[in-house]
Amino acid sequence: MKVCDIIEKIFRGVRMLAGRHVIEPGDLSITEIEEICSLAEQIIVDPVSFQDVCRGKILATLFFEPSTRTRLSFEAAMLRLGGSVEGFASPDYTSSTKGETLADTIRVVSSYADVIAMRSPKEGAALLASQFSACPVINAGDGGHYHPTQTLTDLLTIRQLRGSVEGQTIGFCGDLKFGRTVHSLAKAMSRYKGNKFVFISPSELSVPDYIIKGILEPAGIEYKCVDKLDDVIGELDILYMTRVQKERFFNEQDYIRLKDCYILNKEKMAMAKKDMIVLHPLPRVNEIAPEVDNDPRAAYFKQVKYGMFVRMALIAKLTGSI
Repeated sequence: MKVCDIIEKIFRGVRMLAGRHVIEPGDLSITEIEEICSLAEQIIVDPVSFQDVCRGKILATLFFEPSTRTRLSFEAAMLRLGGSVEGFASPDYTSSTKGETLADTIRVVSSYADVIAMRSPKEGAALLASQFSACPVINAGDGGHYHPTQTLTDLLTIRQLRGSVEGQTIGFCGDLKFGRTVHSLAKAMSRYKGNKFVFISPSELSVPDYIIKGILEPAGIEYKCVDKLDDVIGELDILYMTRVQKERFFNEQDYIRLKDCYILNKEKMAMAKKDMIVLHPLPRVNEIAPEVDNDPRAAYFKQVKYGMFVRMALIAKLTGSI
């Protein structure tokens, strides 16, 4: 099949998602996820062919919580598609400080934009926004809940570097209680055949029951929970590191006590498989030592770039530009 035929096949699938909201990974079928990732891979190979597909379209980035990678990645994605960007990186200079409701903010912004990417510290905020928006809403993170575009980023990275998202043993390490990226990716990876899960955390930050009891056990998916990375690192195909998030703690003493529990360094990497990959949603604090950055298995900065490409594909889909 010629490249142009492949692209046209992808494009036909893309149009089916025009106008849809993406609040959690479950909003996308496996087929739709594959289409998004395939389109992203086409953009990676030939970005020039996609540089004008969103010309005349506007992305609104509404970030009620600080962000570097996610916000800039969305903005870079839209600009590389030929579109424009408006929005804010902090609610401090918006009418929300005057008491405007989220519903009214969304009604107003969706009158100007063709797609909205929104981050909020409040769980369920993106779902609420979708109920009042005249254009597609993409959840860019809602508290400790979901982060679907990070999940798409992770899946594309795994496809690119491991060759498949099936048959992988993936270890999640660090803050598994509040880490929305962990929750989203665990839920997504559970939909693919042959994957095994290893959850590595202190008991205070263990993965929520709804992941274990609500998703993995009913599906008969193999998993285990441990508190030491050294005991299991040699089993893993993918190690997904996370930081202990200070902003998720109500008690600063608990944060100080737990923040250095797991630090990945050269000694630990020496125990891992030669083809294991290390992922991290970033920002990194000190859970991955800088000495690991030069290890060929360290994939977290490649992951950042894949995130831009997958967001390009998703924006193009939801705006009906392709």
